[in-house]
Amino acid sequence: MQSTVAVVTMVRDDIFFLTAWLRHYGGLFGRENCYIINHGRGEAVTKLAEGCNVIGIPGDPHKNFDMKRWRLLNNLVGGLKPYYKHVIVGDVDELVVLDPAENMNLLQYLEKTPEKRVLTPLGLEVIHRIDQEPEAIENAIIGPRRHVRIAPHYSKPCIVSVGTKIARGGHFTQYEKLQTPDGLYLLHLKFCDFPSYVEAMDRRNEVTAAVNVSSFRDASIGKHWFAEARGEDRAVFDAFADLELVDGFDMAPYRKKMQRTFKPRGETGFYQFDRPDYAVQYVLPERFIGII
Repeated sequence: MQSTVAVVTMVRDDIFFLTAWLRHYGGLFGRENCYIINHGRGEAVTKLAEGCNVIGIPGDPHKNFDMKRWRLLNNLVGGLKPYYKHVIVGDVDELVVLDPAENMNLLQYLEKTPEKRVLTPLGLEVIHRIDQEPEAIENAIIGPRRHVRIAPHYSKPCIVSVGTKIARGGHFTQYEKLQTPDGLYLLHLKFCDFPSYVEAMDRRNEVTAAVNVSSFRDASIGKHWFAEARGEDRAVFDAFADLELVDGFDMAPYRKKMQRTFKPRGETGFYQFDRPDYAVQYVLPERFIGII
């Protein structure tokens, strides 16, 4: 059994994403090294995650949900770190992958990666081009879906092997160096499948409605969980066709931009880089098919 990598997430009824998360990380690292906080103690999560380390917690709605969530995740990462070389932490719809061009898998890569650092994969958002990709997702996601857009917001410092604090949302740490290795990507799956998106957003809107606050401004919960910020679902996906399609798959300029703009985040003790909106999309090379 390997003790190089542990993976940590929190989930509440997101079975579509948890299935992908388990297939990816459970296959790479072994389910015994997967730590899942089951928010609300959902029976479907417990059953699906059999063989993992499942921690059930109450699911009562709370306006400071995200703050509480990341306090728990930070402490769990800190507790696991002495037992593993690296700990990967993130939302259940975020998967770290290694470019197959590296000719090794992610476990082999991290076995060779020194400790005492934080790695920040480049964020790519997998988008469902509903005008071109009619195939339903049954097993692998990459194959039926090949389009991605650059997502600096999801270039998260999520592979941790040093004592540090991670900010709410997982976007910043207090580690003073930015390490963005070529070949490492974080694939964000929120928009990878139109039917699954609608279903997930319906559930999240129900959660925020139960909190009973008038606006996302009154709560420590992601804005995207609120019905007022949702928009019209079909229009969101139709708009992906308007993004400029860039030939090739050269991600070096985006990593260089991250490095050039890396700096302290005011007086918070955290560090950040610029996260501009890029109105472009790429097609993942064939070597990525089946990676998740």
